[in-house]
Amino acid sequence: MVSGLTVLGLGPVASLVVLGAVLAAVVTAIGALASGRLRHGRGPGEHAAEELARARPASFLRRRLDPETATGLAVTVALGLIFLAALGFGLVSDMITSRTGLYRYDAGVADWGATHATAASTRLLGWLTWLGGTVVVLPLALLLGLLEWLRRRRWAVLAFMLMVVVGQNLIANGVKLLVQRERPPVLHLADSSGFSFPSGHSAAAAATYAAVALVLDRGRPWRVKALLAGAAAAVTAAVATSRVLLGVHWVTDVVGGVALGFGWFLVCSIAFGGALLHFAAPAERVEAEERR
Repeated sequence: MVSGLTVLGLGPVASLVVLGAVLAAVVTAIGALASGRLRHGRGPGEHAAEELARARPASFLRRRLDPETATGLAVTVALGLIFLAALGFGLVSDMITSRTGLYRYDAGVADWGATHATAASTRLLGWLTWLGGTVVVLPLALLLGLLEWLRRRRWAVLAFMLMVVVGQNLIANGVKLLVQRERPPVLHLADSSGFSFPSGHSAAAAATYAAVALVLDRGRPWRVKALLAGAAAAVTAAVATSRVLLGVHWVTDVVGGVALGFGWFLVCSIAFGGALLHFAAPAERVEAEERR
């Protein structure tokens, strides 16, 4: 078994980048198959490459930042957020190995949660932490995907939701085996198994509820989109906080879990964009199709 945060002699951040690159390649191929791009015509990546080849860089960049294009600004922002999520996860990993940054608060917060726990707070936190469990996020993904199939006879949303939920679970557990970090040595007020970093519940909440918000907000006003995004962020924060206060995770565990889960959601969103966002289509046409 490999211990620590390195793989094959690489540094912690480099190891995670290699792992992420392999998984991103796999999910991108699956997303292309689900949207039919590999069977019918050229995919969005090929169109973007051709556009860049025949257009000046400045013109290409303007189109990538155009909010009137369905896959312009949205994809550009998503790629930026993926970079930030990966950077955040790498920084938290380095904090653990160097015992700096947020690591300094791990022991104190764990002790505070165990000392101030009451029957009522434990019961409430138990309900919140349940929202990030597999018994909740997996049925939720299946339900949303099946409802989409009943409405439009399209399997893309089901494939997207399953990739988000199953993928983050596999990645989180794979990293746990690499890191092998022990859980806080305090009273555990919730069931836990395996290693500690990153928090699986936090990763599941960040990925799943962001995906739910994305699927539900298609074609809706910006006010509704903002409310759904805020609700997804609130549920994620509640689940992450509950894991720390229940004594089953360190602060750095849940921060790393949220970064991992949200980053994986963004990768899946781009990979399945051809089916969900109709790549290369004008924004007006996308909105009209979503209202059908």
